[in-house]
Amino acid sequence: MKRVFNVLLITIFSLMSAIASGTGYPDAITLYGGKLHIQGIAFDKEANCIYSSFTTAFYKSDTTGHIIASITGINGHLGAMTYDADSHKVYATLEKKGDKIGRNISNLLGEKEFSLDGSHFYIAEIDVTKLTDKEMAFDDVVTLHEADEVIKDYTAKVNINDSIVEHRYGCSGIDGITIAPPVGSQRSDSRKMLYVAYGIYGDTMRIDNDYNVILCYDLNDLSKPLHKYFVHTGNTTYGVQNLAYDSYTHQLYLAVYKGTKSQYPNYSLFAIDLGLDAKLSPLKNVPYENNAQKVLSTCAGWHFKWGSTGLNPLGDGYYYISENNVNEKGEQYSQVTLYRHSENQSTPFVHANKGD
Repeated sequence: MKRVFNVLLITIFSLMSAIASGTGYPDAITLYGGKLHIQGIAFDKEANCIYSSFTTAFYKSDTTGHIIASITGINGHLGAMTYDADSHKVYATLEKKGDKIGRNISNLLGEKEFSLDGSHFYIAEIDVTKLTDKEMAFDDVVTLHEADEVIKDYTAKVNINDSIVEHRYGCSGIDGITIAPPVGSQRSDSRKMLYVAYGIYGDTMRIDNDYNVILCYDLNDLSKPLHKYFVHTGNTTYGVQNLAYDSYTHQLYLAVYKGTKSQYPNYSLFAIDLGLDAKLSPLKNVPYENNAQKVLSTCAGWHFKWGSTGLNPLGDGYYYISENNVNEKGEQYSQVTLYRHSENQSTPFVHANKGD
């Protein structure tokens, strides 16, 4: 009886919070994930629930944070995610790789480690209509699409000033992902492309890793990318953690762990105007790349604390943004907080109930 009463109180508080915000959205949703931190979020307006990845687990939770259904024990790095309301599918990135991050995950789960040559990277297509219970089998809900282009760059060895180094462009795999219209389109364009961003190793001794790399797929054909874009942001630590399209601003947001090269401002969040076409241009300080590439320019950058563990534009000037933390028990959790678009150019978002 006490537990039922507590759940009732939480539900009432959530509804009151939504009413107080004046948006219909709860001001905050607290999500717990265990030993590993949250990687991405996606809010489902129709079902009034939120999807989240906590590295080795995928959860469906209600707006009180109660877990409705899940897939756990994933031997790999389940990263950022995006939701397609038309197909009722979540698209997430999945890495199964042989670097330090991959080994730590496998060891935590007591699973076999992956080798460098045995590393694989996938777009995970999660049919949430089939996600109906807790601890569901991965293969019953998820279809994997291998990202061959990422594997080629991750396993490549390149020559930089007569030194052979691994990982072309500093590629560490994939993480950020979002659905958006084509580059150079109007915001009214209804075509759906799937954009997938590379992870980039934060190596300050390299000169070829100052671009973030974004692959663009037709959402209806994930067999191979149509375009490969480069964004000169300066080196970032593990690249784009969350990639998000906002139809309200018609911009792509790139949330990163900021870099440490002193010649750059090392922003943690960048924006790209999706209405502008890519430009064909040589890549700076990438001596092994002789061909001009499709380069996108950032239109803004900020030192914004949150977003790298979850950034979900809601399409109407509001956003759910993950504020990750660890409690006194050592449990990872996220307070997914409602923000709104800021008219102040010094910051991209402000709390929904606070002024600029």
